[in-house]
Amino acid sequence: MTPARVGVFGLLGSGNLGNDGSLEAVLGYLRAEHPKAVVDALCGGPEVVTARYGIPATRLHWYRGEYRTASRAGAIAAKGLGKLVDAFRTAAWVRRHDVVIVPGMGVLEATLPLRPWGFPYSLFLLCASGRLLRTPVALVGVGAAPITDRPTRALVRWSARLAAHRSYRDTLSRDAMRAMGVDTARDEVHPDLAFALPAPPAAESSGTVCVGVMDFHGGNDDRARAEEIHRRYLAGTTAFVRALVEDGRRVRLLTGDACDAPVVEAILAAVDSPLVTAAEAASLADLMKETAAADAVVATRYHNLVCALQAGTPTLALSYAAKSDALMELMGLGAYCHPAREVDADRLLDQFRSLEKHAAELRRTLTERNEAAAHQLARHFGALTTALFPSKAPQETG
Repeated sequence: MTPARVGVFGLLGSGNLGNDGSLEAVLGYLRAEHPKAVVDALCGGPEVVTARYGIPATRLHWYRGEYRTASRAGAIAAKGLGKLVDAFRTAAWVRRHDVVIVPGMGVLEATLPLRPWGFPYSLFLLCASGRLLRTPVALVGVGAAPITDRPTRALVRWSARLAAHRSYRDTLSRDAMRAMGVDTARDEVHPDLAFALPAPPAAESSGTVCVGVMDFHGGNDDRARAEEIHRRYLAGTTAFVRALVEDGRRVRLLTGDACDAPVVEAILAAVDSPLVTAAEAASLADLMKETAAADAVVATRYHNLVCALQAGTPTLALSYAAKSDALMELMGLGAYCHPAREVDADRLLDQFRSLEKHAAELRRTLTERNEAAAHQLARHFGALTTALFPSKAPQETG
């Protein structure tokens, strides 16, 4: 029997550490349970994926200027042609595989600004190709949320319907897809895939506070006031960092995507102190090491929260979407959420002091919840093998 040909698909290698962490978790599962599987990727950053994970990778879009705003007629025509070419490229790529996996990520949501003819269109092409060519497409541990924009909602709904397998990283995601008309009766919920990654060893107290920042401009429905939301978020976060420094605390700034760098630079410029430094994390493993070495974490990006929680560090969420609140509730820290759209530095500081006051208790809670998450993911990976590799799994693991 020939080895299974497995494709992985998504905005991988494009600078988002959370997306790459989900890929790393799925690759770990494949290498452990299906070591003979031949794996390659169709992704946003093929050079990075190949260099970092050692698998062949193909560029997601034919048109290299896909993510640049097209204003001239030539660029608009090239982008339109690219959409047509991508339909054939995606189908040709799907045809070469026995199964395609979309590893985690918020592929069924629009909690951040998103155009329907961007990634939602690419995901629809993938799932439609899989259905037409009888190649199962599995959406594994993905995030979803209600979508008001009609074209985006339609593409996301049809992508989910055409997928052969769906599982979600929280119940809110499954409920959102059910509300959009997808039959979720057989769809499972399990913790985020990043909880399958190895956690760093516990570190001694350093007195450092990690503050994870984000280039936050609101969601897909907030485009009209995006700049106002960003200014308020940056001002509130900067005031909080300044208050920590005035208390003599060391602050370590974290990011989760390459686009967050300007926010770090703005805070460093506004709070001119040797107590404030910036981490240069290249992976979720790097982020976990940073958070494990901290006394506490305050973070915005979803996977900054995942890293801190898995590291067992008391964490406060600057929450920008319901998925962050759901994650904090799952891990027993539901009381420690603060709205990213309305950062009030004084109230945030009060919540932070409460977090530190109950740190020992929260660390015990996180230890228990992390163990439960690991067990749930192990069961899910077993179910995934049954669903996607019913005939190949015995030979590959024997």
